[in-house]
Amino acid sequence: MKALVLQEKGQLPVFGEQPHPVATSGEALVRVAAAALNHRDIWIMHGQYPGITLPIILGSDGTGRVESVCDGEESWVGQDVIINPSIGWGDNPEYQANDFTILGLPRSGTFAEYISVPIENLVPKPDHLTAPQAAALPLAGLTAWRALVTRAQAQAGDKVLISGVGGGVALFAAQFAIALGCEVYVTSGSDSKIEQATDLGAAGGVNYRSEDFLKEASALSPKGFDIVIDSAGGEGFGDLVRLLGPGGRLAFYGGTCGRWPTLLPQHMFYKQVSILATTMGSPKDFSDMVAFINTTKLVPVVDRVFTAKDGDQAFSHLDSGKQFGKVVLSFEETT
Repeated sequence: MKALVLQEKGQLPVFGEQPHPVATSGEALVRVAAAALNHRDIWIMHGQYPGITLPIILGSDGTGRVESVCDGEESWVGQDVIINPSIGWGDNPEYQANDFTILGLPRSGTFAEYISVPIENLVPKPDHLTAPQAAALPLAGLTAWRALVTRAQAQAGDKVLISGVGGGVALFAAQFAIALGCEVYVTSGSDSKIEQATDLGAAGGVNYRSEDFLKEASALSPKGFDIVIDSAGGEGFGDLVRLLGPGGRLAFYGGTCGRWPTLLPQHMFYKQVSILATTMGSPKDFSDMVAFINTTKLVPVVDRVFTAKDGDQAFSHLDSGKQFGKVVLSFEETT
């Protein structure tokens, strides 16, 4: 089969022949139609991720058709599915098990014509989504759903601020919040991305590069935000905490900008705010998210679709940070 393989750290992955996977007991063999990139793939490519083993077929997001199953329900054969990238979450919905992993490292991922995955990680593909749209969903959608709904308990009418819109998870968080009936605001370092978010239904936004960011963001919701969703951390995290209103919840799923600044307890305890850490999501989170997408007919935002053989260009495009939405590889034609 053909696959996109990372051979060396710091180098773009290479498209070429790889051994055909074989499904073992409890697994399904899926013919991949499309797979989406995540920043996780970029960090692994640059050697900025723990436990990297090379060579490796990257990719956590994928959709395709089940070709066969081993010791499982034959009814899956022929079904179009999306793949839950959370492998071995465990029995506790509150947090993942010690042996939890994410598809694409250490286990070979979705950037290949075929992949073998646990049957329990399959969910029927929503009929209203194309293959690229469905492929865009799993990792980023799951992370956003757990942060916004499971952890921050978003409800209709909540005022929600989402930082760094344009990235996959932040954009899904915005779409989910809008679909839930929240009043959604966004931040970005790009005015054009803020405009694109408002076109999707956001009520407004502010450029985090502004010297008056805290003042401008406060003006969007003078009584404070019910929910703030963040992935950056860093020096700006203190401002986000101050933007919370009474009973506010700040859910964060990353720390790309590093350590938090000094946080004053006085900005938190009197307002009874909560700071919530989260990553990925449980099987229930995934099934709840897909059910919500089926009900609302929400469509993931796809920035660009590359053919799988041009996967190196897809990596370069995502690494540039210019995307708005997901970058997707198509495996429909790999010959």
